Amino acid sequence: MGIKIPNFLKPAGRYQQFNQNMNKSEDYIWYASYGSNLLEERFHCYIEGGKPKGSTKQYKGCKNKTLPIDSEETYITSELYFAKESETWNGGGVCFISNDFKPKSETLARMYLITKEQFVDVVKQEIGKEDFEIDFEKAISDGSNIFRKNSWYNKIHYLGLQNNFPIFTFTHDSDYEEENKPDINYLKIIVRGIKETFQNLNEVEIAEYLISKRGIYGNFSNEALLEIISNE
Repeated sequence: MGIKIPNFLKPAGRYQQFNQNMNKSEDYIWYASYGSNLLEERFHCYIEGGKPKGSTKQYKGCKNKTLPIDSEETYITSELYFAKESETWNGGGVCFISNDFKPKSETLARMYLITKEQFVDVVKQEIGKEDFEIDFEKAISDGSNIFRKNSWYNKIHYLGLQNNFPIFTFTHDSDYEEENKPDINYLKIIVRGIKETFQNLNEVEIAEYLISKRGIYGNFSNEALLEIISNE
C-alpha cells in the first residue's frame, strides 16, 4: 500500500453524514493530492472553476461542481520532487511524486472524496488534454495504469482503501531526472496547504520537510524557506 493515515490524527469521517445523499457510493473515490492541492481553496478551483492566487491560469472546473464530500490528512509513501517548467507558475517546477514507493518515504498529502468523473476532470485540467480515459479497475488490479503518453501527469496509482473507498493519485510514468526550482508563488500555496492540512507541524518542521526535496535543495536556504513559511 502506498499511503498511510497519520496515527496522531483522527480520520475526519464527515462522509458518514453525507452517505445518504450519495446516489451511487461506488462511484466515489479518494483523490490523494500533494503539493499545491493540499490547499483546499486551490483544489476547489479544479472543482468549481477559478484562478488560484498567484497563478496565471483560469480553470473551468468539473462538469459536476459539487465540492468534495470529505477530506483527510495522510502520507504517500513516495518522495516529492519539483520538475518541468510550468507556464502557469512563471516557468517554475511543479510537484511530482516518485514511482518508487518505499515504507520510509513520506510525502504530505490530503485526500478528497470525489466522484470518478470529477477525478478524470481534474486530471484533464492538470494536463490540458481531453483525449483519454482512465481505467480505475485496471489500476486497482495492476497497482497502477498509464492512461496517456507524452503528458506531464499520465500515470494513476492505486494506494489502497479508506472507509471502503479506493484511493488514487497520479504522477508521471517515469521519474524526471532534471529537477527545477519552483516559483515562489507556487511554493507559498504549498506552504499554506501544509499549514492548513497538518496543523500539528510547526514552521521549523515544515522547512525541514521541504529543504530536502529535489528542486528545493540547493535553490533555497533554510533561512529563506523559514521566511516564506513564517509569512504565510
